[in-house]
Amino acid sequence: MGLRAKIGFAIAATAAVVAVFVGLLVHHHTVNAQLDIAAGSLDGRLQTAVQDRAAGVDSGRALINPSDLPPPLRKVVEQGKRGVYLDTSGRTPNLWAASPLGQDVVALKRTYLKEEETVAGLDRILWVAGTAGTGLGCVVGLLVAHRLGRRLTASAATAERIAQGDLSARLPLTGKDEIGQLTRAVNTMAEALAARLQAEREVTSNIAHELRTPVAGLVAAAGLLPPSRPTEMVQERAQHVRGLMEDVLEVARLDARTEEADRELRPLSELARRAVAATVYGGGAGRGSGTGGAAGGAAGGPDAPAPPVRIRVLREGLVETDPRRVERILANLISNGLRHGAAPVAVEIEGGVARVRDTGPGFPEALLAHGPQRFRTCGGSGGPGLGLGLTIAAGQARVLGARLAFANPPGGGAEATLDLNGSLRTETADGEDGGDGDKGAGSAGEQGGEGRKGSADQ
Repeated sequence: MGLRAKIGFAIAATAAVVAVFVGLLVHHHTVNAQLDIAAGSLDGRLQTAVQDRAAGVDSGRALINPSDLPPPLRKVVEQGKRGVYLDTSGRTPNLWAASPLGQDVVALKRTYLKEEETVAGLDRILWVAGTAGTGLGCVVGLLVAHRLGRRLTASAATAERIAQGDLSARLPLTGKDEIGQLTRAVNTMAEALAARLQAEREVTSNIAHELRTPVAGLVAAAGLLPPSRPTEMVQERAQHVRGLMEDVLEVARLDARTEEADRELRPLSELARRAVAATVYGGGAGRGSGTGGAAGGAAGGPDAPAPPVRIRVLREGLVETDPRRVERILANLISNGLRHGAAPVAVEIEGGVARVRDTGPGFPEALLAHGPQRFRTCGGSGGPGLGLGLTIAAGQARVLGARLAFANPPGGGAEATLDLNGSLRTETADGEDGGDGDKGAGSAGEQGGEGRKGSADQ
């Protein structure tokens, strides 16, 4: 039950309880007041009748020694007292008054039907008024609950936008009640969070920019060293530093949310093959985070066996998207599978959906819960990394307007799904099964590799 329903129900229930309580009070007060008035009037008439009877005057209205005198009233008279009694044992209620006079009993009797009808009419009015009051209370409660619920829903929606990265989101300041205080607290939190994140991003970006020149010089100097095993190690590490710096710069650009996609019409399987080539062989479509191709060094050494990557086209899809960004996403996903999962890594194309699955231990639960986060990983079989590869993939997917999800399928391993159905065109290329042929094994690489990231649509 939502908050609106709870508030409305509480107000309606309160109105109903108040209506019933007031109705009962009015009913009992009216019944007692009517009985007192009727009893007092009949008792006065009885005293007059007794006096007339004692004086030998017979008015004809008094009953002498009535046989149907109610037993409770008869007991009072036998005690030598005068009394009034309401008899409701019959089909018609009657009000009796009796008094002893010598050896006789003088009594008066009148119907009490009029008073009963008056009470019944009052009860009907009370029921109508109570029902109307409860209904009005319910309407007012729902209106109040709707207004409060709408403000709380707006607060929750803004908090969701802030959590998703829209740090410019703010709530309108309305009212000075508790919800108004909550609104001001959310806005203050958003401003503080935005300032902190902006400062962190600026520091990260500035550091990466400042390192570009010395790193470029380092790479150039490493290239001038005489051929030797130490030279290869220096060149490999220099390339690794340069790749990491480029990853940090790319994250900074994605954080700024100024990137725009350059869309072209391409078969998705073609982009997947280019991503595999870029990842495994180090050529083709640019550097995938976590690959060693661009860096020229294999993480496991030049003689290490190459982990296979398999491509399978279930159904071809023609997508209008940015090829470079799609290749970058797929290259990062493949690199992550090679480094932190286990071979073979399977790339499956089905229409506008690309799935990358490995046979490793799967994504850690913490990362499935929170999604890709830069500079924060839970490690993996290939080392802790810096949490940039899947972060970049999620950022590029956001630029494309695509959906990137992470999960641990029942069969084991880890599966990342890139959903480009929003860019899928009605024209489709003739799909051919790309087979399960193993692609050549490149290095899982050094650059930007990271631990398992979480199941969150970016």
